[in-house]
Amino acid sequence: MEKKSTHFETKVIHTGYDSKDHLGSLSTPIYQTSTFTFDTAEQGERFFAGEEKGYIYSRLGNPTVTVLQEKIAEIEEGEACLAFGSGMAAISAVLLSLTKANDHVVVSQGIYGCTYGLLTLMEEKYNINHDFCLMENEQQLRELIKPETTCIYLETPINPTMKVIDLEMVVSVAKEYNLPVVVDNTFCSPYLQKPLELGCDVVIHSATKYICGHGDVVAGLAVGSQELMAKIAMTTQKDIGGILAPFDAWLLLRGLKTLPIRMDRHCENTLKLVEWLKTEPLIKAVYYPGDPNHPDYEITKKQMKHGGGLFSFELNGTKQQIQTFMNGLKMIKIAVSLGDAESLIQHPATMTHSVIPEDVRLSMGITDQLIRLSVGLEAWEDIRDDIKQSLELI
Repeated sequence: MEKKSTHFETKVIHTGYDSKDHLGSLSTPIYQTSTFTFDTAEQGERFFAGEEKGYIYSRLGNPTVTVLQEKIAEIEEGEACLAFGSGMAAISAVLLSLTKANDHVVVSQGIYGCTYGLLTLMEEKYNINHDFCLMENEQQLRELIKPETTCIYLETPINPTMKVIDLEMVVSVAKEYNLPVVVDNTFCSPYLQKPLELGCDVVIHSATKYICGHGDVVAGLAVGSQELMAKIAMTTQKDIGGILAPFDAWLLLRGLKTLPIRMDRHCENTLKLVEWLKTEPLIKAVYYPGDPNHPDYEITKKQMKHGGGLFSFELNGTKQQIQTFMNGLKMIKIAVSLGDAESLIQHPATMTHSVIPEDVRLSMGITDQLIRLSVGLEAWEDIRDDIKQSLELI
């Protein structure tokens, strides 16, 4: 029997696919079909009854998507994975599966704006309440857990403040109350952080970002136990229908093959830019988990391989001056995504987190002066020079 590789770089290329099962095709075929045929009516009956495994309809399963799901489950050290049409489709499916009317969720203080919008919607429609928690220590968590609490949901690093949450600490409290821990792992990708290995229950990705890496797919992923993923597959995924298309799954499979080398370059570029930017007089503060001066640096070292390819900084100036700086950039693009080959910059207060009320946003540390930069794969000196020439404008 062939020895199974344990190296991440090999897994992202070979796991979940055997060319012998697909007419020798080196690249995973795109099964661009909506439905699948049965040999007999009796076989169709067995498939629908779950007595025999096979593909029925692409909303319920597709071979190209299956390869992606098996690969992601393997590299995230999970039992099973589900692929969705967007990161928010994955988040929605997981949260709706873990809650019902009148339940309660504990959430990290600082989350993606659309996740905040979803939680607000769940509260308005189904009275599923939530409380924000800094999650700096066990006491803060315990104070917010109620009898009706059904899960703990968090991002780390938090978007866009770059605060890092100690996952082992959260898990230790969650186990006392038998609560599942759901982690949005988008900023790290499976290469930099593995929450499931630390005892968390579900990992979510906006695969649009680092997993894709090329800015040409919108997709989401959820990884966890076989039991929970099967439940989600047969309920909130199947019946709401936020599935991933076969072609998009193929693009993600292609992007995954270079994930390790891309992430290494993202991280190297970011660390150099952070060190340089801290010396610029117009910069009020720089927030990067891989910076030894970051308050959560020890947690970063414990649970992340590197500091990541994303950082935020505060610029001394008014909102108008911030926008003047952003408009003056020549190579860096103004865009709200991240993880692409191109460096992307955005203003969270007026873009990704604009849906959040000002008082809540400020309590999260998202000021009008805060800017988020997704560092691309360009020469770091060119990214630096573009920032420098634009800073001179203000």
